[in-house]
Amino acid sequence: QVQLVESGGGLVQPGGSLTLSCVAAGYSFRTYGMGWYRQAPGNQRELVARINRYDSTDYADSAKGRFTISRDIGKSTVYLQLNSLKPEDTAVYYCNLGMSQSDYWGQGTQVTVSS
Repeated sequence: QVQLVESGGGLVQPGGSLTLSCVAAGYSFRTYGMGWYRQAPGNQRELVARINRYDSTDYADSAKGRFTISRDIGKSTVYLQLNSLKPEDTAVYYCNLGMSQSDYWGQGTQVTVSS
């Protein structure tokens, strides 16, 4: 069955960087895109970035210029590079199979931006 496992979150100071990883298994990785979402306490889950099967990407306005989504087909892994982090980026970050919200989610990884 489909499995998505995120890692790479942590505590970082404002202006810092993190790289999140989502390792996928149980389906043909190269055939499907992937999205990164985040959810802060009291907020709805929101799309951060997506990458399709052709490696075309798109980003939420809040992520443009700071975050980069990429993937390594050989490792069945999608990455989200987070740069210039702000306190408002604090959230649990999730990967999701496909280009629109599917039922397949990872367990999430916590990103906390604080001094």
